[in-house]
Amino acid sequence: MRRLMLIGRSEAGKTTLTQAIRGEHIHYCKTQAIAYDDILIDTPGEYLQNARLGHALALYAYEADVVGLILNATEPFSLYPPNVTCMVNREVIGIVTKCNDGCPDRAENWLRLAGCERIFRVDSVTGEGIPALIAYLNESGHPIYH
Repeated sequence: MRRLMLIGRSEAGKTTLTQAIRGEHIHYCKTQAIAYDDILIDTPGEYLQNARLGHALALYAYEADVVGLILNATEPFSLYPPNVTCMVNREVIGIVTKCNDGCPDRAENWLRLAGCERIFRVDSVTGEGIPALIAYLNESGHPIYH
């Protein structure tokens, strides 16, 4: 069983991605606090955007098996510094959301600069890329994602 923690700025698509992974109806829902369950840890974007809250991301990363850095393909910039993944004692993957809009190649390059070696491109509304992400998370031999 691999628990995924999602980190990204507000409106990057973290909560929508959690809904898509769970097979739920997609609807907008602002995450106000860290949402934690057996398979996913969804974090508010403000935790990445505000340095005073960043320590909470570090603490919750220890509860995850995989940390996913989320970057929306329409973003004009990245909040992730180069080689930031070395700060997490967990496997870190990159996830480009809204991959059918904006510039997914640029977002992927920024995630690679941050240190992500494995990148997934997803569109939570169309479902594109979600099966590949789920298959990757199930590789541990104990499938929990459907």
